[in-house]
Amino acid sequence: MVAASLAVALLFTALQGQPVPQPFPRPGTPPTQVPPAQPQPPRREAETVDTPTEATLGVALYPGAQFIGSYNAGRNQRFYLFGSSAEFTVLVTYYRTLLKQRGDVVFEVPATHQFDIGRFDNDTMAFPPGVTIKDFQSDLSQGYPNPKPGAQPARFPTVIQIVPAPGK
Repeated sequence: MVAASLAVALLFTALQGQPVPQPFPRPGTPPTQVPPAQPQPPRREAETVDTPTEATLGVALYPGAQFIGSYNAGRNQRFYLFGSSAEFTVLVTYYRTLLKQRGDVVFEVPATHQFDIGRFDNDTMAFPPGVTIKDFQSDLSQGYPNPKPGAQPARFPTVIQIVPAPGK
């Protein structure tokens, strides 16, 4: 009880020095002009570097896949995005055969499948090394937009994300 009374007294004392909120706008004062907020472009840290090699990635790339960009994943890791015109199921089958593993269904909708290509060390890595395939084509989406203006295809139905194992 004493502690509660003390807390209320301290709060009251702290609030006494605060200015009393005024109604907005006050009668007789011109409204303040606030400049409209400028929309900020999304921050992307994509590198416009050459397409990484299979040696850099540590895994073969699906034939015809196009390099979209490379991003900092944190903890000295990068992930690489590739767009593909192939259907999601074709890519999953390709990587199942290539990596000789079933992989894991991460999401049913949108369909996302992941394959591990190295051991995850929580102390040194931000992401487990792996290949993730995501279906970007649905009733709501015609695919992942190709970031290269005028390039074909205009949208990728499927995207491949590769996080190489450390040292790759």
